[in-house]
Amino acid sequence: MPTRVETTAPEGVDYGWVMQTTFVLTIVLGAPVVTGLSTFATLPTWASRAEFAIRVGAVVWFLTATSVFLYARAYR
Repeated sequence: MPTRVETTAPEGVDYGWVMQTTFVLTIVLGAPVVTGLSTFATLPTWASRAEFAIRVGAVVWFLTATSVFLYARAYR
């Protein structure tokens, strides 16, 4: 019987795990951060609200991705 295609044996960092974990944590952590920070900003139009969410979300994503990668490199 051939080996299953779904199994992997990554050497070093498992980038699939890093990407999935980053996606989930960015949503879980990013939504409250954007909501909390938006209470202190004046956002009169939908365009300004979307721009604000994108800018803050990008920072949250970058910090989350970096943290998850460093965790995976050190402990996994």
